[in-house]
Amino acid sequence: MQVVRLTAPNDFAEWRGHARRLLAAGISPNQVDWRMLGDAGGLLDDVDAIALPPVDRPVGSVPRQFLDMAQQAICHADPARFSVLYKLLWALQSNNQMLGDATLDANSLLTKWTSAVRRDSHKMKAFVRFKSILDDSGLERYAAWFEPDHYTLEMTAPFFARRFDGMMWAIITPYRSAYWYGESLAFGPGGQKSDVPQDDAVEDDWKTYFASIFNPARLKVSMMKSEMPVKYWKNLPEAELIAPLIRNARQMESEMIERVASLPPSRHLRQQERLPEPLGTQEITTLADARTAVQDCRRCRLCEHATQAVFGEGPEHADVMFVGEQPGDQEDLAGKPFIGPAGQVLNKAVEKVGIDRSRVYVTNAVKHFKFEPRGKRRIHQSPDGGEVQACKFWLNLEQDLVRPKVIVALGATAATSLLGKTATISKLRGAPIALSNGTTLFVTNHPSYLLRIPDAEGKAREQAKFEADLILVRDAIDVLRTQH
Repeated sequence: MQVVRLTAPNDFAEWRGHARRLLAAGISPNQVDWRMLGDAGGLLDDVDAIALPPVDRPVGSVPRQFLDMAQQAICHADPARFSVLYKLLWALQSNNQMLGDATLDANSLLTKWTSAVRRDSHKMKAFVRFKSILDDSGLERYAAWFEPDHYTLEMTAPFFARRFDGMMWAIITPYRSAYWYGESLAFGPGGQKSDVPQDDAVEDDWKTYFASIFNPARLKVSMMKSEMPVKYWKNLPEAELIAPLIRNARQMESEMIERVASLPPSRHLRQQERLPEPLGTQEITTLADARTAVQDCRRCRLCEHATQAVFGEGPEHADVMFVGEQPGDQEDLAGKPFIGPAGQVLNKAVEKVGIDRSRVYVTNAVKHFKFEPRGKRRIHQSPDGGEVQACKFWLNLEQDLVRPKVIVALGATAATSLLGKTATISKLRGAPIALSNGTTLFVTNHPSYLLRIPDAEGKAREQAKFEADLILVRDAIDVLRTQH
């Protein structure tokens, strides 16, 4: 029996190096015993083992999908992950299409592990709470304690490095710790909860913020447990507020209903938007109805010059809705959203991070193309606040009909429309925002921004940030899909 001892529980490069040598030597999966360094062994360990020389040439081939999934699955806590991955690697040498067979137990495990690791990483991003520490020199640092279910610190820490790049912090977990010194990310041994202070100066501010955003209309016991699992309550300063907020929720909800119901619905809508009722809205019950009705919209003057209104496209009940600013020149002529260069950037990024494009709905905050004629060209102009507000009726209608789990605002105009106030991308990106209708909102740049960056290095950097934002969206979809 060939015993392989690994030094790290989630180092894909280490596992891959051993696997390549085993594969090159023709050692089958049932001849290999994968263990962590320090695991207790048997008397006959390594009796039949052979010394495996390093491999400096390509060994076999596997689909890119396997490598991508294996890098995540190896972070799972199941001790069988190393051997199952090697079994798949071995089998793929004779049948590189086998990953498409959902009936195979190994494929099922790979999918299950990958999904669990993504959820665990998402929970770390959602439930880590930093506490302030002043060192002997008076310099402020931050530390957080977190207990992941799997070995997900290394894959998640870069998110915090991007999100909190201006401060020095540490995330301590039982198996490993991550450190950010302002320029580089480092890892060290794990620790214990006592390594992090129990309270700090910013905790009261965080509790005040949490209480202010608590929405009683979204309160369900099952929802509270899924959004903030009980396991993490003991590490969250806001957890002590949950019980009194729940007790007061019904009174708060009644007060909210009374305030909204103080005017008849149609009158309230007209007063809020200060615009006339659009034509034919009483008959709009489907996306097809809305797509037809929007062509007669006269809520602002953009309709006078655009070729046509460009409504959203996608499945009737999509997982995610991407909202841009407005249709461009090509979209205006074709009557379809996101078919131009910016749409191609979005589609490639969505596919790269693993979001199912067939379950995506794309639309814009404004449905008509605003432009300035220059010779034979039409130059894009950003819509003003009145035009965005005028078109909010249609965007609200799309949200009500599509009912997406997650909405992504592409750019400041879309974010402003969805939030009802001026939005700044740099302040909002990288973290989920709970909307009043129960949907989760993420904010990122519009893909057209990436097309305008002149230098290759800057473009690559911003492209990586954009894809990182979409990974958060993908992870949120995965989590929400398992809850329904």
